[in-house]
Amino acid sequence: MKNRIAILFLLGGLCASNVSAQNIAVKTNLLADGFLNPNIGIEMRLAPKWTLDVSGQLNVWTLPDSRRWKHWAVQPEARYWLCNIFDASFFGFHVHGGQYNIGGFDGGINFLGTDTRKLKNARYQGWFAGFGVSYGYAWILNRNWNLEAELGIGYSYTRYDKYRCSGCGKKVETNKTHHYVGPTRLAVSLVYLF
Repeated sequence: MKNRIAILFLLGGLCASNVSAQNIAVKTNLLADGFLNPNIGIEMRLAPKWTLDVSGQLNVWTLPDSRRWKHWAVQPEARYWLCNIFDASFFGFHVHGGQYNIGGFDGGINFLGTDTRKLKNARYQGWFAGFGVSYGYAWILNRNWNLEAELGIGYSYTRYDKYRCSGCGKKVETNKTHHYVGPTRLAVSLVYLF
C-alpha cells in the first residue's frame, strides 16, 4: 500500500510538471503532524476556479504498553474556489479510504454512534472508505506560503476484525461493519506554492 501512495504522488507530480507558477502546491496538515501522523498533500489547478487536492498519511509508529495506532489513508478532494485559487474561501468534495490497526487507547467519547471508549480494552483492524463535503479558507502569507483551514463532514463505511486486547492476537469478532457519520476532514495546513 505504501507503494501505491508513492506512485499516486509521483503521477501527480508528473502531471503537474508543465504547469506555471502558483498552479501547484505541496502541504502538510499541522493537526495530523501534532498527533504523530506524517502526511503530505499535493494540490494542482484543473481550471480557473477548480483544483484537485490529494492528501495522504502514513502512521507506522510502535507505541509502548501494547498500544496500536497504525494506519494509512488517502483523501483526494475536488475544490471550487470562490475567489482565486489558493486564496480565500473554497468548497470541496472528497473521498477517502485506508486501513487501520488501533487499540489500547481510552478515547472517552461516544459521538454519533461511534464509541471510542471501546478502544481501551480491544484492538480493531480493518479498512474504511467514504466521502464528504467541506468548507475551507486559505490565508496568503507571502508569494509562496499559505495557511489553510478546513472542516469536512461526511460518511465512512468500515469493515474490521476485533481482537480481545490491544497486544494479543486472539480474534473475537470477524468481518464486522460500522457506519460513521460526522467529521471526515479537519486540517490546519501549511502550504508551499510553486
